[in-house]
Amino acid sequence: MRKISFTTPAIIGAAIGAMALPAAAQAQSNDEPEVYVGASAGIHDLGVGLPDDDGGIYGIVAGVDVPVGETLFVGAEGNFHIGDGAIDNEYGVAARAGVRLGDSGKVFVRGGYQEVDFDVGNLLGVNPPAGVDTSDGDYLVGAGVEYALGDSPVRFRAGLDTIAFDSTRATVGLLYAF
Repeated sequence: MRKISFTTPAIIGAAIGAMALPAAAQAQSNDEPEVYVGASAGIHDLGVGLPDDDGGIYGIVAGVDVPVGETLFVGAEGNFHIGDGAIDNEYGVAARAGVRLGDSGKVFVRGGYQEVDFDVGNLLGVNPPAGVDTSDGDYLVGAGVEYALGDSPVRFRAGLDTIAFDSTRATVGLLYAF
């Protein structure tokens, strides 16, 4: 996967954070780490210019967010997805940082590493020879939002990520916070 400067994601993250600060100023303080697990689904477009270079992904996420001051938080998250179409499966880890929006919302940016196992037979129409590595991994950057569904510990999440600025991955999901 091609390489690009980390300056662009930093600028995007700072802009998202700056836009969210006025709403976040009204958030209540919460001192406890928040552990969550959930299910997610989405589409991962590999962006390689082939007719079948995208596919659905379905999986699980788990992580923890730790408050830093009144509205900011940092955290870590892991994910595993199975795929259809161009992707057999993918997994990764990421660090998160963001702001709380009132009592029920969050806006975050994340960065980490994602490994993707491709379905080369689906992509190229022929199966690769035995022993050929059909996976690749690189850095992941992205952003997302989460909102609580009423007073329950269940939250809706939407996110948009890229792996090395070569592919685009859009996901939605439901999380359960402990």
